[in-house]
Amino acid sequence: MGKRSRIWGRYCVLLLCAGIAAGHSFKKFECNIETGLATAGYSDIRIPGTTGTLISFSEELETEPTIFIRGRFTYFFDRSNSLSLLVAPLKLYASGSVDRQVIFESETFPPNVSLSGTFSFNSYRISYQHYWFLGDKVDVGLGITAKIRDAAIRLADSTHFAEKTNVGFVPLIRFNLAWRILHPFTLILDGDALAAPQGRAEDIAIAVQGDVTDRAAFRFGYRVLEGGSDVDEVYSFTWVNFFFGGVVIRL
Repeated sequence: MGKRSRIWGRYCVLLLCAGIAAGHSFKKFECNIETGLATAGYSDIRIPGTTGTLISFSEELETEPTIFIRGRFTYFFDRSNSLSLLVAPLKLYASGSVDRQVIFESETFPPNVSLSGTFSFNSYRISYQHYWFLGDKVDVGLGITAKIRDAAIRLADSTHFAEKTNVGFVPLIRFNLAWRILHPFTLILDGDALAAPQGRAEDIAIAVQGDVTDRAAFRFGYRVLEGGSDVDEVYSFTWVNFFFGGVVIRL
């Protein structure tokens, strides 16, 4: 074997080793599970949107804090492109009474009776995102989300029951900012949001993530879910606060 052949052989071995090392460091799958406490900031509802009675599930009724869980599963095509699936169920319960008659959907509730309300908002989303790397410390992601909204609002007393359900498609803008402030901690701003004349939707979180290994991390933060719609069938705007902890697993 000549000198040139030996040099090329060593060069190929080095490239192969570098490729193997990169393959071991790059994780194609990520699972992010969050759980914590969800509390209602406001929840103003009128059904039908033009003829119903405006009632607050958070001020006139009392909405109890609830434990939630949600998960995002992400596949990375490469370091710059990903596809993710989010499963985010949510159900809040309200109770109390109001001093006036309430028209809700197809029922009329008399004043000063004991009312129970349920606000159910289950969200399923598929997101594509592209990432830009600003030096070694900052990553920026931007993409689109296709959201399926499975919502239901219920109101009942001892003799009456009414419910408004809605399943629909909502397009959203997806964004992400990760700033590695101090190893092993990263500050993360993450969300989906979009506004239109008939309504809006925002699901935005700020969190601190700490890497335990290259395959596992913990995350703590605050999330806000806000939005609703103002159309003939329904007027509903709700703000929900989430205080969460979670784990991130990379494979």
